[in-house]
Amino acid sequence: MFTKIHKTSHPPDQPLFIWDGECGFCRYWIIVWKNKTEGLDYITFQEAASKFPDISLKDFKKASRLIESDGSVFSGPDSAFRTFYYFKKPKKHWHQWYKSSPIFQKISDHTYNWIAKNRPLMMRLTLAFWGKNPLKRKPYWLLWVIGAATIAFYIMSVFS
Repeated sequence: MFTKIHKTSHPPDQPLFIWDGECGFCRYWIIVWKNKTEGLDYITFQEAASKFPDISLKDFKKASRLIESDGSVFSGPDSAFRTFYYFKKPKKHWHQWYKSSPIFQKISDHTYNWIAKNRPLMMRLTLAFWGKNPLKRKPYWLLWVIGAATIAFYIMSVFS
């Protein structure tokens, strides 16, 4: 599980989302988020680690981080949910729910950890459900749902 870091003594001038630049799954979704956010900079941990000597490279490798200009650090799903504050149409309820619900926080942390350990699979699913171009995503997931429902209805009709 990733370490939750609460503060850095080296705050950036502008809020900064730090991610793994060697992760294709991460890169895909960062492109999506860059297009949806404002007032937030994005940088890979490979570029950022030396700017934050009080956060270990090991910690950067285990989870994304969002660092606010006051030095507050949000880690893993907390960083993802905090990113929604910077959406052009903010969705603050996700981060508020994460902070206020221990059950949601635990589920989110474990889900994040599972996704982080299975990034190649998550990339394949992303491409299957959304397509190759993160700026022109298509709802292929809907075709998967329709296909699964069709198969389920067929199986139910055969066995009834």
